[in-house]
Amino acid sequence: MPEALAMNKLGITRCGNTEFRWGERTYVMGIINLSPDSFSGDGITDLKAAVAQARRFTGQGADILDIGGESTRPGSAPVSIDDEVKRVVPVIERLASEVSIPLSIDSYKLEVARQALEAGASILNDQWGLKRDPHLAELAAAKGVPLILMSNQRDKGGYDAGVRRDTAYYEDVMAEVTASLRQSLEMALRLGVPRENIILDPGIGFGKTWQQDLEIIRRLDELKKLGRPILIGPSRKSLIAQVLKLPATERVEGTAATVAIGIARGADIVRVHDVQQMVRVCRMSDAIVRRP
Repeated sequence: MPEALAMNKLGITRCGNTEFRWGERTYVMGIINLSPDSFSGDGITDLKAAVAQARRFTGQGADILDIGGESTRPGSAPVSIDDEVKRVVPVIERLASEVSIPLSIDSYKLEVARQALEAGASILNDQWGLKRDPHLAELAAAKGVPLILMSNQRDKGGYDAGVRRDTAYYEDVMAEVTASLRQSLEMALRLGVPRENIILDPGIGFGKTWQQDLEIIRRLDELKKLGRPILIGPSRKSLIAQVLKLPATERVEGTAATVAIGIARGADIVRVHDVQQMVRVCRMSDAIVRRP
C-alpha cells in the first residue's frame, strides 16, 4: 500500500472549525493543569495565570489545550465534582473567547465533562477509557465532539498504584493495552460515537512499570491495527526519571526523546508540558518521518 494512502486511512476528525488531518503532521496538546497537586509542579490555581499560560502555549504552536482540575499523580486524593467544576469551568469560559484552538476537558466525570462542554470545551479526554462511566460516550455522541480513550491499568495494581515492581507483571503489556483500547473503542462505537471522532491513548504512566512504558513507546506502531489516531503523554513522567535520575523540572530532553521516537513509531498527538520545545521536536521529527 502506498505510504500516502496508508497515512490517509485514519481520515479527518473535525472539532468545531478545526480539522485534524491524520498523517499529515503531529499535533501538540498543551497541558493546563488546574490542580495544586501536580507531579510535575506545574499546577495553576489562579485564573489569570491559567489564561496567560494558555496564551503562551497558543503562541508557541499548540494545537489543543487540555484542561484538567484533578491530579493524575499516583496516590493523589480524588477531587469532588463540585470542586473540579469550580476549577475548570471559569478557565474554559474565559479561554473559549480568547484562544482559537480547541479546548479539551481532561476528566472521567460525566457532570464535569458536561459543564465543561457547555462552557466551551470541544474535546473529551477520558483517562479511564469509559470504564468508570460509559455515559461519557453518549455525551460525546450527542455533542458531536471527539473523544480520547485511554488505557488505564491502575485498577489492576502496579508501581504507580502504590505497589512498586521492577519486573513486568503482564506477560505482554502491548497485548493488555491493545485489548483494553479495543474494548473502549467498541464501547464508544456501540454508544454512538462516530469512528472518526475517536482517538486512542495507551496510557503511559498509568498502572505500568517504567520498563513497560518504554516498551509501549518502542512498540507503539502495533496500536495502528485499531485504526484510530494515537495520542501519547510521556511528558516529564517517571519512566524518564528512572532512566535519567532527574526531577520533573529537568526532564525536557528525556521528554523530547520519547516524543521523537513515539512519532517515528506512529504517534499522531503528543500531550506535553513544554510546548515550545516539543513543537520543534515534532516539526523536526515530521520532516524525517512523514514524507511531504
